[in-house]
Amino acid sequence: MSSTVTVGLDGSRESLAAVDWAAEEALRREVPLRLLQAWCGDGDPRTLLVDPVVARGWGERTLGTAERRLRRRHPALEVETEWTSGDPVEELCAAGDEGELLVLGSRGLGGLAGFLAGSVSLAVLARARRPVVLVRPQHRPAAAGPDDRDDRDDRDSRDGQAGPAVPTGEVVVGLDVARPGDEVLAFGFAAADRYGCGLRVLHSWAVPAICGPDMGGALPLLMTEVAQDARRALDEALAPWTDKYPGVPVARECHQGRPAQDLASAAREARLVVVGRRNRRGRIGTHIGAVTHAVIHHSAAPVAVVPHD
Repeated sequence: MSSTVTVGLDGSRESLAAVDWAAEEALRREVPLRLLQAWCGDGDPRTLLVDPVVARGWGERTLGTAERRLRRRHPALEVETEWTSGDPVEELCAAGDEGELLVLGSRGLGGLAGFLAGSVSLAVLARARRPVVLVRPQHRPAAAGPDDRDDRDDRDSRDGQAGPAVPTGEVVVGLDVARPGDEVLAFGFAAADRYGCGLRVLHSWAVPAICGPDMGGALPLLMTEVAQDARRALDEALAPWTDKYPGVPVARECHQGRPAQDLASAAREARLVVVGRRNRRGRIGTHIGAVTHAVIHHSAAPVAVVPHD
């Protein structure tokens, strides 16, 4: 594994937002940033008539424009570019598995706060062995092309205006205390430590279904016991990480609720949402889990999906 942050680029507004986020992340990690564009001319009616040489020219121009833009904004950042012809899912997974992190853009759901994760993103999330971050585009003028954005960046620099707004908020981690996954907590604590912000760990529990003639009187006691057990398990899962990162303020939230809805609500003010994805051997389906699937579609903040056993 190389110490690199990789971002998938296709010239869209979504991928340019991912490039901006990935550049900031690479600077904080003090590693190079790799811009990757994968083109596949097979099986897609939109590209069947496109000459591969022409496609490569388009791709290299897109990569070059993004690279020049990054070098103006972040002179200290080491930037690598690569254009490849092949299946986008396979190329992105391979590149992501070679580095520390893979970053992808994701479309917003119109006026709603959330993502629209396409088939490529879902397939990459299901197969990647390293963490993947989905980034949603910020509010920018939609009419400007890459060259127009470069011109605008130059004007902003000459006018002394600030660049992209500095993200605020805390890192939110959704945790299943039954299978907490050290990889998920390690990613969340390390991110909060790099950002210099707080960490909010959220666990939502439900009362188990019990059959019986009369559970009315026992239900309050059962809820109390379940809540206490969940809180105890949460504290035990966090103990080694709070010792390792004593400078990270940690807020624990353990209550009855629905994990997907609670995480989507917490994401409104979050800087980053971190969720887990269990490694599965089955090859049918996306295998990213119901909660993770819901979060990546409805989170207003960037979402990091961390594979774990």
